[in-house]
Amino acid sequence: MRLFDIARNLRQRAAEDEDAAVTVDWVVLTASIVTIGLVAISVIRGGVYATASDIYTKVRSSTQ
Repeated sequence: MRLFDIARNLRQRAAEDEDAAVTVDWVVLTASIVTIGLVAISVIRGGVYATASDIYTKVRSSTQ
């Protein structure tokens, strides 16, 4: 009977402890934000390079 009491107490403490769930939530949230940032960078990068190249070409042609 004592073993069952110990198991029940461990299960109750684990159910009441929300630190692990909060940690998992933060890890998933952080991973999602990083993924969205990387996707945004990969989408925007081509346009930024093209625009920078156009600006560089126009500045070089105007100074010559």
